[in-house]
Amino acid sequence: MDIKEINDTAAVPDEVTADDDIIIVDNVSMTFNMSKEKIDSMKEYVIKLIKRELMYTQFTALKDINFTVKRGEVVGLMGLNGSGKSTLLKIIAGVLKPTVGSVKVGGSVAPLIEVGAGFNNNMSGRENIFLNGMLLGYSRKYLEEHTDEIIEFSELGNFIDVPLKNYSSGMRSRLGFAIATTVRPEILIVDEVLAVGDFKFQQKCQKRIADMMENNTTVLFVSHSTEQVKNLCSRCIWLEKGHIIMDDVSAVVCDKYAKQ
Repeated sequence: MDIKEINDTAAVPDEVTADDDIIIVDNVSMTFNMSKEKIDSMKEYVIKLIKRELMYTQFTALKDINFTVKRGEVVGLMGLNGSGKSTLLKIIAGVLKPTVGSVKVGGSVAPLIEVGAGFNNNMSGRENIFLNGMLLGYSRKYLEEHTDEIIEFSELGNFIDVPLKNYSSGMRSRLGFAIATTVRPEILIVDEVLAVGDFKFQQKCQKRIADMMENNTTVLFVSHSTEQVKNLCSRCIWLEKGHIIMDDVSAVVCDKYAKQ
């Protein structure tokens, strides 16, 4: 299997030992430097940098994270806000590079990490289909052929030609999900997208994810809803303060998570 290595700062086996391992997260840690003081301008920042007067505190978002995901597996990620879920997904998607450790991914990735990421608020929904789609790696020809399908799934109707700045968060979520799932990626990363929008659309998204599961798409799914995780995921990883607390069958993890 062709494996794309995102980062090689730590030792990772040269070959994947199982053909169905599509994601390998090996000893990943992520630390951010947070400024202790407010800096109001680039000039002030440069001066303090030259004088070595910049003061930082370190925040560890993830610490020693290890797990593998098999092809076609649907894995839920749960945890309170600030537990490291979104940071972990961004590392797997290649958006962030871990401070320590490495990730190996063996397939194409469609990340739905932040609703509206890659959108331009001054452009219409139709124009954003091409902007966001191209950022996801779709060709213009492909997007032209599937524009009607994207609009139909998003249920935006005449709003598709309205500037995005006039969209509600639910409308943006519909458009983003419709674009990202037009193709069947080998790996779909979904971060809280199904928490936005009405119940009917949430069910529609869950059905599309279920269809992907039947076609062997691997899904990483973040949600605060234990019911959604139970319904969609065969397995769940519980994160807390950057550490893995539990990695087991989704029903078992969700029940313990709900009792905390």
